[in-house]
Amino acid sequence: MSDGKVTLIGGGGARTPLLIHGLAQAQRVLRIRELALYDVNPQSAQLMAEMGREIVRANSAEIEITTPDTLEQAIEGARFVLSSVRVGGIEARARDERISIDHGMTGQETTGAGGLAMALRTVPVALQHARLIEQYAPKAWLINFTNPAGLITQALMTHTAVKVIGICDTPAELFHRTAWSLGLPYEDLEFQYSGLNHLGWVQRVLLRGEDITERVTSDPETLAKIYAAPLFDPDMIRTLGLLPSEYLFFSYAKTRAFENQRKAGASRGEEIAKMNTSLYARLMTEVSRGQAAGAVGIYKDYLNQRNASYLQLESRGGSAFSEGPHDWDPFEGATGYHKIAIDVMTALCSEQPKQVVVNVRNQGAIDDIQPSDVVEVPCMINSKGPEPRKAGPLPDSVRGLTLAVKAYERLAIRAAVERSLNLAKLSLMVYPIVGEWGPASEVLQALVDADPEHLGYLK
Repeated sequence: MSDGKVTLIGGGGARTPLLIHGLAQAQRVLRIRELALYDVNPQSAQLMAEMGREIVRANSAEIEITTPDTLEQAIEGARFVLSSVRVGGIEARARDERISIDHGMTGQETTGAGGLAMALRTVPVALQHARLIEQYAPKAWLINFTNPAGLITQALMTHTAVKVIGICDTPAELFHRTAWSLGLPYEDLEFQYSGLNHLGWVQRVLLRGEDITERVTSDPETLAKIYAAPLFDPDMIRTLGLLPSEYLFFSYAKTRAFENQRKAGASRGEEIAKMNTSLYARLMTEVSRGQAAGAVGIYKDYLNQRNASYLQLESRGGSAFSEGPHDWDPFEGATGYHKIAIDVMTALCSEQPKQVVVNVRNQGAIDDIQPSDVVEVPCMINSKGPEPRKAGPLPDSVRGLTLAVKAYERLAIRAAVERSLNLAKLSLMVYPIVGEWGPASEVLQALVDADPEHLGYLK
């Protein structure tokens, strides 16, 4: 294993420049010498490598960015392997979401029927990648970005021996927005959080040890600032007494989400697909002219437009993409795709533990969930790995939903491993967002028929 090598599987993806920026800033701590970008679309990986070299130069770092021809070459000798793959591309997400909407369900890439389709096409690929890591970089840590992150992480932990941590920036974003909404320093607050990936809650907010949860959950003005879009009824949050993560919108307001998507005539995936097509064409043009710095500027504008429109379509019923340049530098945000990855990687290189919310085996952190199941909880992480902090029992108001979604995740993994169409239908039936055998069977069959290349293995 080379201390200096990091591999990104899915290196041609639209989030890669953000990650390269984070790695460049952390180069000295992580002692990175090589970043290997691998993608099933080599042209996209090469494009990101050209932009990445400009980002590395701008950060005065010294990282060699390579684009190996094979995944085995990319993985071999790596200290960290980062996985950020989208099997079938953004087109598969857009298609999944459209089929879900056409069947009277919310279209979303990590929840509901669309989330199951994404999981079923991704689990076999993720397991294949993990087995190559076992062979070519057996001591490496696999940092899993690939969605649905909790489910994929559980599949990897159940069926391979690879050392894996699942990550998502949603909890950190919720914490930072809460601090900002209160006008308080983030360092003065503590957040007690637990749940599953894209299904978690802040149970308590502490200000220098004082419990201020009720102050937060009962103030409509504060809540309006915490969530970037109007997702939740303030009375619901006040009554619940918890701060739900944003993806719970698709459980708590699934009818409104569906109606808004239907009214807008589009899904988030369909809009992102159009946006990415334009982005990659513009980036290719700039890079081919030798203007990598110009490409980075175009990319930053893209991120700002994408971030500003997040969950607006589902919550309001119309596109909120904004055109034109933005003053804010998305590379320097307090949270984001790259920040959580670097936090975890630097913690794994240190003897001093650092607390980060990640997806790991429960090991008794949440009383109600099996020890081997993957949960999303604060962990103390150092060179020995992650140690989940005790979270206690789930509140009565969220226990049933959490256990049902975990049952869905276990069944979805079994469906993928056992190649079973009926198990996949069963997983949707027990998933509260769908909850019926008939609709589950109909939408799943439509999803399989639309993607025989990746889902035709289900029998």
